[in-house]
Amino acid sequence: MVTAGQLRAARALLSIDQQTLAHMSGVSLPTIQRMEGSQGNVRGVVDTLTKVVEALNAAGIELIGDNAKSEGGGRGVRLKEAATLKKRVDLTAPASRARKKRQALAHS
Repeated sequence: MVTAGQLRAARALLSIDQQTLAHMSGVSLPTIQRMEGSQGNVRGVVDTLTKVVEALNAAGIELIGDNAKSEGGGRGVRLKEAATLKKRVDLTAPASRARKKRQALAHS
């Protein structure tokens, strides 16, 4: 299974936008937007998802599933177990508080 986050991360690694991914895979832009906007695993027509994954693979992206070993070398990014989710949320909290403080100051 491929997640929406994996698709967004893959585009970021390639420094391409959604339109470019749509062109590379032969899939429409709204389909790419829908895939990336979904929560969790991407749902849809298997053939369409296969086109996107194959295009990313051809561009040098390896999408790694849960508990799978990487087949290739090179640099990459992998999300750790869900237990680290709390840490990630905690890390974003100070930024959120700072943003709220700036917004309050701007409105006063």
